[in-house]
Amino acid sequence: MLRIHFQADDLARVRMAAGPDPLWESILSFHRLRDRRGAHVFGDWRSEVRVRLKGETRLLAQLVPPRGYFPDFLTPSEGRDGLEAGLEALRATPVPRLRAELALVAAHRSPLRTLPARLLAIAEGRGEALGRLADTLRAYFLAALEPYWPHVQARVEADRAARGRALLDGGAGELLASLPPVLRWRAPVLEADYPVDRELHLGGRGLLLLPSFFCRGTPVVLRDPQLPPVLVYPVQHGSESAIADAAGPSLGRLVGHTRSAVLQAIRHGCTTSELARRAGVSLASASQHAAVLRDAGLVVTLRHGNAVLHTLTPLGAALLRGGAVPEPWTRQRSYARNGPVTS
Repeated sequence: MLRIHFQADDLARVRMAAGPDPLWESILSFHRLRDRRGAHVFGDWRSEVRVRLKGETRLLAQLVPPRGYFPDFLTPSEGRDGLEAGLEALRATPVPRLRAELALVAAHRSPLRTLPARLLAIAEGRGEALGRLADTLRAYFLAALEPYWPHVQARVEADRAARGRALLDGGAGELLASLPPVLRWRAPVLEADYPVDRELHLGGRGLLLLPSFFCRGTPVVLRDPQLPPVLVYPVQHGSESAIADAAGPSLGRLVGHTRSAVLQAIRHGCTTSELARRAGVSLASASQHAAVLRDAGLVVTLRHGNAVLHTLTPLGAALLRGGAVPEPWTRQRSYARNGPVTS
């Protein structure tokens, strides 16, 4: 059982990450790559990615076991500012921390509790070894995640929209109570099933909530209690695969003033009832239009209490901008461990 203990100051400092973290998603997707569960969402993704990967998995497999502890330094907080910012922070990890966290990796290796030469070089802080690790993580991201990043962003943004509404409706307590069922808010403690008993006392530092596309089952927290607290939790997945084709055949059906108005109404997120009111259509018509937009990859729908919440995907947002796209994600600042990792 994981128990996260809040004080009054902590509730005032609960915040949401601005978007998916490329390093957290990389590490958690590496877990998904090696297990067979979640085939409906991840099956096609696994098949495609395994063909593209080359030697990236060898070093990662030594650092990230199928389950259990992996080093906190693999997911620095700077990753929220983008992949390159996170990799720069990783390369700057102090040697004492590298040694301490890799000693834990060795302690969890069974039956041989010695580190391979590559990991020993990292533990010693050798520049070429850390550079090799950063290059490996970058190559893995480009092969395994970048082609699907808009889909990852859309799911995370849909979750953020649901949490934001909960926060506006009832404050931080309502936000925590709205988290997926794997998390249970019993004020002043947030609980979750966990591989080991773990007590995390926030002590006034607050908590960063980080929804993750590739987190599955139970949430993940940093193992080192002295690091800024972060809770990584799984987003809700719909019926589509992780590699759903955003520009499917339904895109050709997107014509006419009414559907354009519906898309505009969803710009900042809304329920079906709100959509009907904003677009001036019936509830049934709003639901039908949202379904068409969802099938075309322009909208994501997420259940929120007794209602459903519609938000735009990156493709839908680009359509409203007239096809203009924002800066490549590597230059954005919108990207905002674990004891045992969950699978």
